[in-house]
Amino acid sequence: MGTGIEKQLATGLKDKDREFIWHPFTPLVGSTENLVISQAEGARLITEDGQVIIDAIASWWVNLHGHSHPAIAQAIAQQAQQLEHVMFAGCTHEPAITLAENLLSILPGNQSKIFYSDNGSTAVEVGLKMALQYWHNQNISKSRVIALEGAYHGDTFGAMSLGERGAFTTPFWPYLFDVEFIPLPTGDAVDESIQHFKDILKSGQVAAFIFEPLIQGASGMREYAPEVLDTLIELAREHHVLCIADEVMTGFGRTGKMFASDYLNHKPDIICLSKGLTGGAMALGATSCTAAIQQAYLHQDILKTFFHGHSFTANPLACAAANASFSLLVSEECQQHIKRISALHKEFKQRLSGHQGLQRITHLGTILAIEIKSDEKSSYVNEARHRLYPFFLSRGVLLRPLGNIVYILPPYVITDDELSQVYRTLEELLEVINEPT
Repeated sequence: MGTGIEKQLATGLKDKDREFIWHPFTPLVGSTENLVISQAEGARLITEDGQVIIDAIASWWVNLHGHSHPAIAQAIAQQAQQLEHVMFAGCTHEPAITLAENLLSILPGNQSKIFYSDNGSTAVEVGLKMALQYWHNQNISKSRVIALEGAYHGDTFGAMSLGERGAFTTPFWPYLFDVEFIPLPTGDAVDESIQHFKDILKSGQVAAFIFEPLIQGASGMREYAPEVLDTLIELAREHHVLCIADEVMTGFGRTGKMFASDYLNHKPDIICLSKGLTGGAMALGATSCTAAIQQAYLHQDILKTFFHGHSFTANPLACAAANASFSLLVSEECQQHIKRISALHKEFKQRLSGHQGLQRITHLGTILAIEIKSDEKSSYVNEARHRLYPFFLSRGVLLRPLGNIVYILPPYVITDDELSQVYRTLEELLEVINEPT
């Protein structure tokens, strides 16, 4: 623990935080006090009063290579002395060009162009608008969009429209555009989902099908089979429907392959990226597409231009961070880390298999999630979260449950000992749950 002076400093910062700042996804009444993080290294966060906490969720899934990675920090510092920013309409720069080349070298082979934005929500907005205008530019009337039940694609209005009508979006329902939702194609719902998909496609009015490939994040780490998604994409192709993969969470090795789309035989037309893109160092979004998508915009009529942009599009500092992250990601060392974490998760899943306190265990690559049995419906607003989060923090582990669903999604540099501590903490929780009252 820290000294008395450090504790006083932390208390003062917490007071100012409460006075001046409004935090995301945080109730203003009844929430656990915010942690004041003063520094971080690897998979460890260090609070202002000296507490060490294992970041087992990679700070909202963004941190790939550990905090304060020297290679990424050096790339940002060097770029800051050359070019910190320039507008990306009418200008370009080496970091953005190099990053586009790097991304296209690891994305599915049908991807051809990169469009930059700021974050996951905007990467999805770009993908959706890109798909809708693709048809508009060809004077083809297609306006319907299909998504999966339980989806979460972000918090901007277009992204919200594509997501589950639930706790995140209730106040905005009157303002969201209509989307056709099909059941998540898993378990007994596979045939129903495919049939519903076919029925919607018959209209001939479907412009796009968007999905989180293989595993939904915010709705509870819900997994479904690549074979089923392949079937849906194949059906979409037969009806000339554009397919958009939201790989904001699943990209850059999280599922065990570089992208979740790598598990598929049929590749999406558009792919949305963010989170791990810069290794968690800076905000950046990217949306890739096939050459055929851009072809619909190659026209002398200015009204067929893709009028979308952000002030910080392709920010050179963020692109430099992303290029440094890319070099780390494709290294043999990083790829071995991904395999190591996946193997350890698999062993832990087997250890917990059949546990009476669990409803479900999900494992895909570096993602592991457990659904704790609850008298309430499993959801983000399940009250279990208010007990689980402080339980983990008290044991030096940052796990931010999705209601009663606890997931581990660590930086790739997490050590075996650190991961063992995370596993032990979960086992301690399950022991407490099963104690007689």
